Amino acid sequence: MAGSKPNNYQTGVDREVVENGLPSAFLKSVVSPTGGFGTLMQTISAKDYAGKRVRLRAWVRSQDLSEWSGVWMRVDKGSASVAFDNMQDRPIKGTQSWGTCDVVLDVPQDATSISFGILLSGTGEVWMNNVAFEIVGNEVPTTGSTSNQTQPANLKFTE
Repeated sequence: MAGSKPNNYQTGVDREVVENGLPSAFLKSVVSPTGGFGTLMQTISAKDYAGKRVRLRAWVRSQDLSEWSGVWMRVDKGSASVAFDNMQDRPIKGTQSWGTCDVVLDVPQDATSISFGILLSGTGEVWMNNVAFEIVGNEVPTTGSTSNQTQPANLKFTE
């Protein structure tokens, strides 16, 4: 568990809410308002994925979300984030039945770690199962942003 307010959320394994014949992990709010977000996550070494494009795919279900949820992935080089997507531009909202969510990012050669999981902002509950983390080809478009910018841009706000 992590996030801006991890103590306002609970996580565990739900053996009764299944999809694809598998139990699911859940993440739910335990206070209202939550005052932030919680995330169920893990971090791995980027070594085996350096120079490759990776896809995180998960089956997700939601119930009574007051704000939003998303599957997310972040690629880091040391303490700097070099690629990120949390589905904020295509959020899971309200109550949704099981469906797949994809996050696809490029992992630079010098990346050091990859973090990923599911987040919940606000109240409600999400379930996730049948998660796949795989290398994909360049024909699969990326979904997130990269931090390749080295100079300030549009400082006059005219673009």
